[in-house]
Amino acid sequence: MVVLYHCVSARSFRPLWMLEELGAPYELRVLPFPPRVHARSYLDINPLGTIPYLVDGDTRMTESAAICQYLAERFDPQNQRGLAVRPHEPGFGAWLNGLHQGEGTLTFPQTLVLRYGRFEPDERKQPQVAEDYTRWFLARLRWTEALLQDHEFLSAGRFTAADISVGYALMLAGQLGLQGQLPDAVSAYWARLQQRDGYRRALAAQREAALAQGVSPHDASID
Repeated sequence: MVVLYHCVSARSFRPLWMLEELGAPYELRVLPFPPRVHARSYLDINPLGTIPYLVDGDTRMTESAAICQYLAERFDPQNQRGLAVRPHEPGFGAWLNGLHQGEGTLTFPQTLVLRYGRFEPDERKQPQVAEDYTRWFLARLRWTEALLQDHEFLSAGRFTAADISVGYALMLAGQLGLQGQLPDAVSAYWARLQQRDGYRRALAAQREAALAQGVSPHDASID
């Protein structure tokens, strides 16, 4: 069985959401944030001390977007659920782009906003850095906004792992209080994603696992 190490509402929410969409069996192990500080024994499992960390037999993975792609192949090789886009499909390039854009372009600036706006001690906070990277994040949504003017989802005319990847970045934006600054098309898209049963099941799963494992279900963190 797949084991997913997770912190509440962190990047590891991407593979958790993916697992729920796939209906795949998994074990969820919830850690306090940041685990490298508050769960030191976790470093024996993942020397980076980061999440997500996926264990599947001999497979070990730490990159959230890559894990989503792996899970699509691992649990739905015939792509019956349509979460992957195959090379022969017209939306293949857009799928790969969205899958990696969610992490590399949209989540990255938000990590700096979190670090220098919230996580550092007061004497190390840098409000200008937080403001600059907030603007960076919002500017990088222009690509997504343009796509969504004429499409319900990011690729191939259906919900895919690319929407999970970008959707998590929008989830994090809400935690940062940026929901009101999202472009209209992006805001409507995020509202649609939140109505999915898979998303709601993932929220419920992380809450139940956190409570059962003695971790606050209200930690809104990223690592």
